[in-house]
Amino acid sequence: MTTCLLCGADGAIAHDIAATDLSAPLCATCLAGVEDGPQDAPHWQCLNEAIWSTEPAAQVLAFRLLKSLPEAPWARDLLDIAYLEPEVMALAEAGISGVPDIIHRDSNGAVLAQGDTVVLIKDLPVKGAGFTAKRGTAVRGISLVPDNAGHIEGRVEGQRIVILTQFVKKS
Repeated sequence: MTTCLLCGADGAIAHDIAATDLSAPLCATCLAGVEDGPQDAPHWQCLNEAIWSTEPAAQVLAFRLLKSLPEAPWARDLLDIAYLEPEVMALAEAGISGVPDIIHRDSNGAVLAQGDTVVLIKDLPVKGAGFTAKRGTAVRGISLVPDNAGHIEGRVEGQRIVILTQFVKKS
């Protein structure tokens, strides 16, 4: 019986690694994480060993899965100390899109885009500026914060401020 290259579970099936010529046996849980993106769970602690494997396929998959867990402090710490040979790192990065798929949504769930106009749904005290942005204020030409789906930037009363998306609605 074949074991999973990442976690060692029995019953693994062969999986071709995207953007490489490598293949690896993966269990159902690891395969789902590779295809759909992992959720921070105890199962993924197996990546602590996999990233240090001598097998390039294990290193590539571990690197990609760790990159898919940016909200997990342990994953960020592990990526900070991990070392991959340059050719293995190139393979690992080849399968990762340059920009993470972060979708900014307003309080009603509408997707926000760069340059949209939003309206504040609550009075918001602006720290450091000494004023309160009033409910109903239109914020035109917003900018999306690239690494945080909960933040946008916009100009209110001449000040560029960061606004939480939960306090705006698209107009």
